[in-house]
Amino acid sequence: MKISSTAKALVAGVAAGTTAAVTAVQDSQLTAGEGVTIALAVLGAWGITYAVPNRKQPEA
Repeated sequence: MKISSTAKALVAGVAAGTTAAVTAVQDSQLTAGEGVTIALAVLGAWGITYAVPNRKQPEA
């Protein structure tokens, strides 16, 4: 199965952002600092995941 780097990064960003958002709203409030943390989690996941190359598929 071949997954593009863009799709892989998009899924990682959504997962990181969702995790940070769920943690941030545990007290039913979202502060500016928590919003920045969510944004940095998404951007960090996008950047790191996009930069790591996919493993080469073995030739069958």
